[in-house]
Amino acid sequence: MFDKQQTLEVSAHEIAVIEAALHTQSKILNVQAGAGDAQAISQLNEVKQVLARLAQQKPVAQKPAGRMGFPWCGLSRISG
Repeated sequence: MFDKQQTLEVSAHEIAVIEAALHTQSKILNVQAGAGDAQAISQLNEVKQVLARLAQQKPVAQKPAGRMGFPWCGLSRISG
């Protein structure tokens, strides 16, 4: 009736390794699917779903704040 969920502790580095491996696997499956392998197509769809879920749950890296300075400094270089 109820699905039991398990918790898995994985470091950010390990997630990056897993994600890179899944990207490689999707490239391999894409070639196999292009050759007409029906099983590769279904596996490729599963890998793409997992990659999409990873992308949704990955924390967004904050961009470093730009240097606040005088706006005319850049214009002086452009105008000569």
